[in-house]
Amino acid sequence: MKVRSPMEIYRHLPQTNCGECGEMTCMAFASLLKERKKKLEECPPLMSDEYAEQREKIAEMLAPEIREVEIGVGDKAVKIGGEEVLHRHELTFFNRTALFYDVWDTLDADSLRERVHKIESWKKFYVGEFLRLNGIAVRSVSNDPEKFEECVKKVADTTDLPLVLCSFDPKIVERGLKHVAERRPLIYAATERSWSAFLELSKMYEVPVALFSQSLDVLTSLAVTFANAGVEDIVLDPCTHPMGKGLADTFTKFVKIRRAGIADGRKEIAYPLLSVPLTAWFFFDDPVEASYWEAIVASIFIIKYADIMILHGLQPHSLIVERTLVETIYTDPRRPVSVEPGLRIIGNPDGNSPLFLTTNFALTYYTVESDISSNKIDSYLLVVDTDGLGVEAAVAGGQLNADKVKDALEQYVDSRIEHRTIVIPGLAARISGETEEKTGWKVLVGPKDSGRIPDWIDKNWPPEV
Repeated sequence: MKVRSPMEIYRHLPQTNCGECGEMTCMAFASLLKERKKKLEECPPLMSDEYAEQREKIAEMLAPEIREVEIGVGDKAVKIGGEEVLHRHELTFFNRTALFYDVWDTLDADSLRERVHKIESWKKFYVGEFLRLNGIAVRSVSNDPEKFEECVKKVADTTDLPLVLCSFDPKIVERGLKHVAERRPLIYAATERSWSAFLELSKMYEVPVALFSQSLDVLTSLAVTFANAGVEDIVLDPCTHPMGKGLADTFTKFVKIRRAGIADGRKEIAYPLLSVPLTAWFFFDDPVEASYWEAIVASIFIIKYADIMILHGLQPHSLIVERTLVETIYTDPRRPVSVEPGLRIIGNPDGNSPLFLTTNFALTYYTVESDISSNKIDSYLLVVDTDGLGVEAAVAGGQLNADKVKDALEQYVDSRIEHRTIVIPGLAARISGETEEKTGWKVLVGPKDSGRIPDWIDKNWPPEV
């Protein structure tokens, strides 16, 4: 049963408004449950035997359409699946596509450690945070159980990132699995021929398992077989063809599976999906061309509907595209990405240093902050709460106005700033006069583009008395 309104959840809550959950009302708690910002366990009365039936009903209502599967343990564990909608504007997507980059068992020890370190240490600063990669896929290229075992052990000794153990041979997978089972790796992949052995491995070691078939009928049959045997943490791979008609067919399969799980309510196939853009490397000898095409394939299935990927190329031009696209698609479209309002200190300003103003839309804030700090302009930056909107939209919608500026000045600016001059963005020029009247501050209109602040400062600061 899909929850359309918090009221549907509220009907099954104690409705006492006791506040033990940290919210003032049960309706507020119901709204946060729907948004996955609260857990049932946070309502103590609901955990009593008296409400057991209601608790089970709510849990059933809140269960996502696509099963959520966790790979790894601890802080670096990744959750995949758990989605409820086909299109993020309907609600949002909750669990980002997990990006696993490969190592293989024919690498020498030094090359293996170097590649693992490169995967683990990669990061990219993006809208206020560092983006990182999610895990490592250990591939059996040698088809030698002993070599695979040694490779898995070396990887496990080098990093605590989550792992995928890759071979279609269950005997090879088990040689590596027995050393890292407690780290809850994903074992990849059971096929129509090897399903029985992989089923036993998944049950014995209590790890998630990927099922592979190019046939949707076979894939569904495998999923039903594993679920009936008590294995619930299942990932589906319908095979990733990276070119031509094969790519079109793969895309169709991904859409069919996800639509069947969400729109048609077919629980037997409502599991996370795995894509392998790495297959692009089998078609090109030129590394640049291969990495370019791998990034294209990855982009397609980040959007529709891969929950986890196995990739190869570590070139910056592909890594940045893949990781930033994941971040973009899995940002809640209903809420602008914002930062906390307040006064920021940039460099080592004194009492006569300039005071700039910007909004709390994250992209705007980090752009302005970067342009000022990278040019070593000692200054203050007043961040106004505009509900996460950029300057132009906030001025047009009234979220940035003279009253908002006055409130921010009174709340955040203190005696460290000895002058009474504020620099507003050029896109907010229309509120300059009213702001001067309401605040009593002198208002200077800065450039529309914060990248031009250094030139503007040279010509306009300190201001004329």
